Amino acid sequence: MAVEDKHISYRIYLVAFAIFLIAIAIAVKLTNIQWVEGDYYRKLAKERTVKNFIIPANKGNIYSADGSLLATSIPNYTIRFDALAPKVENFEKNVVALSDSLAIFLGKSSGFYQNELRKARANNNRYYLIARGLSYTDYIKIKEFPLFKLGAYKGGIIIEQKTIREHPIGKIAERTIGYEREIAENTFSGKGIEWAYRKYLNGKDGKILKQKIAKGQWKPIRDINEVDPQDGYDVISTIDVYIQDIAHHALLKQLQEYEADHGCVVVMETETGHVKAIANLGRAKDGTYYETTNYAVAESGEPGSTFKLADLMAILEDKVADTSTVFDTNGGEIRYSGKAVRDSHKGGYGKISLARGFELSSNTVMVQAVYDNYQNNPEKFVNHINSYGFNKKLKMDFKGEGRAYIPQPSDKNWSNISLPWMAFGYGVSVTPMQTLAFYNAVANNGVMVKPQFVSEIKEWNKTIKKMDKEVINERICSPETISKLKAVLVNVVKKGTASKLYSKDFSMAGKTGTAQVNYAKDGGAGKYYSSSFVGYFPADKPKYSCIVMVHKPSTVNNNYYGADVAGPVFKRIAQKIFTDVPSTNEIKNLNKKIPKQENNFNEYFARLQKPQQLVPNVKGMPGMDAIALLENLGVKVNAVGMGKVKTQSLQAGQDIIKNTTITLELL
Repeated sequence: MAVEDKHISYRIYLVAFAIFLIAIAIAVKLTNIQWVEGDYYRKLAKERTVKNFIIPANKGNIYSADGSLLATSIPNYTIRFDALAPKVENFEKNVVALSDSLAIFLGKSSGFYQNELRKARANNNRYYLIARGLSYTDYIKIKEFPLFKLGAYKGGIIIEQKTIREHPIGKIAERTIGYEREIAENTFSGKGIEWAYRKYLNGKDGKILKQKIAKGQWKPIRDINEVDPQDGYDVISTIDVYIQDIAHHALLKQLQEYEADHGCVVVMETETGHVKAIANLGRAKDGTYYETTNYAVAESGEPGSTFKLADLMAILEDKVADTSTVFDTNGGEIRYSGKAVRDSHKGGYGKISLARGFELSSNTVMVQAVYDNYQNNPEKFVNHINSYGFNKKLKMDFKGEGRAYIPQPSDKNWSNISLPWMAFGYGVSVTPMQTLAFYNAVANNGVMVKPQFVSEIKEWNKTIKKMDKEVINERICSPETISKLKAVLVNVVKKGTASKLYSKDFSMAGKTGTAQVNYAKDGGAGKYYSSSFVGYFPADKPKYSCIVMVHKPSTVNNNYYGADVAGPVFKRIAQKIFTDVPSTNEIKNLNKKIPKQENNFNEYFARLQKPQQLVPNVKGMPGMDAIALLENLGVKVNAVGMGKVKTQSLQAGQDIIKNTTITLELL
């Protein structure tokens, strides 16, 4: 018995010792949690019960110059269904009515929705998709449907809201308005105005501290660290919706007619550089056109004959030749280092002046004018081209501006044909926007301004920032040269390569361009054309400058020249802006008198000179006073009775006709 008691004692000691070790371990762990890992666990507990929530700022709107809304943020809703949330009785009571409502609202049959909702419940689906992309109005309707109107916990409706960017005018100018999107977590990218001016549009998010309460809900905790969101500012663009619509559809029509690959058009206000319209359309596989790339800003290529204006400006500035200087077109072909320069007109133009050579876009004339005068000093010519801004970017606000390239005589790849090829727009690379800025400088009397897409940043009616006109070059050339350039640009339309565009109803000035693209590859097999027209209107007092580029037009009918393809777009824009509203060109002065009208006028004028007197109101006046007043006005008075005037036969306010008799009844 004693032995057995002894064994029991050992067991008690062993258990006690084990409990003692556990107690020590617990004490160590508690101490470790409290003092060593305490900060970590306190932080973890706080994060799980108290959390900072971001309050997103409202993004600003983008407006056109005429106040139309170009881009705005709207709420977008996705509706899902937690099939396990409703009780059995609520689900069975409302599932048919809910299915009927969904059928009417979303277009599928009631039976389809009954089957889907029951299947979701059977499969324990707590996130079944009902509809996405709903507007606020649709969201309000659907949340009032049977079962859903019971709310999230009883009805199972799950509402997800996000803000999306909408363009109220549709696809027009979509690429210029641009976008901002998240491409990875906290990594964003974008294009156009949306991206370039995001620091103004996006505003600043706020934050609020919330504490977790029952059923996964969070309650706001007001404290000094709370930050209210600051909404984004509105951006006022220079785009004019009316002109934009004209430009877009004029370009689209021509692209479709010529089955071209892509094209662009820009309309710019001459004095300010404000871009009033910009369209960039590329062809999809199905033959439709849409905005993908900002060709006007991003695409750099050989301009062809539109570059000849830079030749002429340099030549006239240096006075090495004048517009009257005569050149021989040599049968339409000349050679440099074995390479031929040809005119588009077979056989050439004979001997013609420099001005006429420009108007007819003669390659042989323009190349001779440049090469003959600058072959021994090509730096002088190239320095002119550099000073016109062709050798560098315009530094537009937009991302992805195309790279400009002008070969320099100091370059290792400069050759004997670099100068003559440059003279007719080859071997150089410029963007349509650079070419437009150069022509606009001529229209603007030598002042080169930077193209501008935004005029103002506003907060409601308060101006936050005004975008002033930015002058790139105060005087691109002399006034004398400007005057001569304007004259030949007018003649290009009147009697030159663009004579098909001439109209006596409104004036235009500009230059055609047709460039061969990809001509050096595949032995010329992959060659295609780029057609362009750039200029300004009206010619005498330029209000707008414009460039049109059409790439890879169909050559089936041999009509791929700038005057045929790009020119009509330019004309259509100018015509619609200035001649859509009927106008009277002459007002004839008949200087013929109309007798009845003359008599009425004379009578009216006489009354103005001597105002007609009116019968006064003498009721209640003493008889003697009334008689004296009326007789002084030239009225004969017949008074009946004595005392004050009770009635008068002529009403007060009537015209007084001399020697008329008035009868007064006195009491």
